[in-house]
Amino acid sequence: LSQYLDQTNPLAELTHKRRLSALGPGGLSRVQAKEEVRDVHYTHYGRICPIETPEGQNIGLITSMAIYTRVNELGFLETPYRRVRGGKITQEVVYLDAREEDNYHIASADVVDKEGNFIRPEVIVRYRGDITVVPPEEVDYIDVSPKQMVSITTSLIPFLEHDDANRALMGSNMQRQAVPLENPEVPFVQTGMEEKVAEDSMRGIRARREGEVIYVDANQIKIKTPEGIDKYFLTKFKRSNQRTCINQRPLVVKGDKVKEGEFISDGPAIHKGKLALGRNVLVAFMPWEGYNFEDAILISEKLVKEDVFTSVHIEEFQVEAKQLRSGTEEITADIPNVDESSLRNLNEEGIIRIGAEVKSGDILVGKVTPQVEIKLTPEERLLRSIFGEKAQRVKDNSLRVPHGIEGKVIKTKVFSQEKGDNLPPDVRKRVKVWVAIRRKIGIGDKMAGRHGNKGVVSTILPEEDMPYLPDGTPVEIVLNPLGVPSRMNIGQVLETHLGWAAKTLGVDVICPVFEGPKEEKIRKLLKRASLPELGKITLYDGRTGEPFDQPVAVGYMYMMKLIHLAEEKIHARSTGPYALITQQPLGGRSRQGGQRFGEMEVWALEGYGAAYTLQEMLTGKSDDLRGRTNLHEWIIKGENLLDTHTPESFKVLAKEFQALGLSLEFWKNGKKLSIKDIEQEETIEDKKNVEDE
Repeated sequence: LSQYLDQTNPLAELTHKRRLSALGPGGLSRVQAKEEVRDVHYTHYGRICPIETPEGQNIGLITSMAIYTRVNELGFLETPYRRVRGGKITQEVVYLDAREEDNYHIASADVVDKEGNFIRPEVIVRYRGDITVVPPEEVDYIDVSPKQMVSITTSLIPFLEHDDANRALMGSNMQRQAVPLENPEVPFVQTGMEEKVAEDSMRGIRARREGEVIYVDANQIKIKTPEGIDKYFLTKFKRSNQRTCINQRPLVVKGDKVKEGEFISDGPAIHKGKLALGRNVLVAFMPWEGYNFEDAILISEKLVKEDVFTSVHIEEFQVEAKQLRSGTEEITADIPNVDESSLRNLNEEGIIRIGAEVKSGDILVGKVTPQVEIKLTPEERLLRSIFGEKAQRVKDNSLRVPHGIEGKVIKTKVFSQEKGDNLPPDVRKRVKVWVAIRRKIGIGDKMAGRHGNKGVVSTILPEEDMPYLPDGTPVEIVLNPLGVPSRMNIGQVLETHLGWAAKTLGVDVICPVFEGPKEEKIRKLLKRASLPELGKITLYDGRTGEPFDQPVAVGYMYMMKLIHLAEEKIHARSTGPYALITQQPLGGRSRQGGQRFGEMEVWALEGYGAAYTLQEMLTGKSDDLRGRTNLHEWIIKGENLLDTHTPESFKVLAKEFQALGLSLEFWKNGKKLSIKDIEQEETIEDKKNVEDE
């Protein structure tokens, strides 16, 4: 099971390396696996996370290791426990596999006080898959931590204990899809695992030895240590497997003293040495003119203007010059029928310069392909003899920027046979170009919090139109309150209240999984920050200045921008490529394809009796070759006609019947026609119609 590493962000990378699968050779198949296999089992405790698993057909078959799990030499998963002797907890840590664990009474981590004594005279323990009660003396082991049962990703969700498991599953999975932002920020409400994840992801740089910083720039850091000078090179604008940007920024300045293991540079989605997948934003839970219907999200223009959710994506393009039968393709700036302005950013070799701003349709690498020689006229032969090979017929086959991409060229690389690069025998030269694209948050982009509260941006309001607090601060995001009750992810509301208090008091709050503060504690913090104790406040309509009639829950929530961006999915086609046999438009955005109008869509039109629309869908817009050419012409001329001919698919069907040895015959007015004749008949009828008009 070799997989392409998920490098969307450091957390995705770390989780991918800790993944467990029941599929593959010697494993199960998706079809065989029934519910019992997929379900959570009591032996998963502390070994396999009960929450993190994909939705859909792989649910329960692909899972994740819990935080403290280790794999023993026999390949079994083990989890650590602290030994209990005579009712007293020792510091001895023992790893047990699922079979060994069955024979002991094991208590959870929250049955003891800070001194390590049992709180109650009777302790709830797990024994052979059941829950029983025993006196402290009979307890054999105790969990090392309350978060022992969950995976890394799940342990990053604050107030996990207040979220429904289905939404926690979504929250875990969506953190792995968060795009690293240009200006990330550590959450106000943390779980305490952020630093550990950043360390273990190896995406930031940590000092190997203690010393003093003697040199810093964007590309390298030098630290003077007693043993000598340590040099650290920073990764700049590297493309990840998911096309996100891997970039490191120095955290230290000249003269700083650093300790061993201290972060000296941030990485993608790492800020101040902690994982930072998103931004803290001021949210209000209220409906707003229907713009947050069905989980839609209303955002302030401030988030666009101030690049709060702006991310950098890097696309890689390549072109090859091959040895063809008609000659050798050439990478050159001498391209036929192209104006000077299109060539201004190309160097003499025909490759775009680094730093050039490009948009769709621009030439990245100039390439010409020799056309197959045809018999020359005497005039052409004369031109050839005067100008040499220059006048040879060549076709422009340049690499151009595809639709929907606008960015800056950050790197180019040339591989060639002459230099001894490893290329296929028929490839003379290969050129790669990397383009960096800055994507601001926009309508249609998917956003999510850490509690499975996901939504799509529906509109971007000017700052002055957003609802504002009594002190005049406009909120940054408006979420629908109906997204909370039925989803049962109350963690987002508690996070919002606590985040507001934390921001006002200027502190970061650590809120570990299963050990989060209770309502009373949050109320006290809000009171200490001189904020309303209920976390609700009167908001004013930015358009009219009138107060809304009910107090609204307001606070700071940590929101992430996910990799599903509208700009990368939006697609339109007027005309484009067609499949060779069926003559129907190709499918998919990458192939400039059309929208599939399938069986059920046809039923919908039939149900409405929309005969002309249906006819157009199945002929003019699909595989009626002549009809579609005429249709194109009429649209341009502004005429309103639709004439249809035999669709290509009908001809294909006829040919397939013939291949099966079945003769299809067509009759018209008592006269037998062949397929060819049908076309001729149509042409004759067309001419008649035109003459009649």
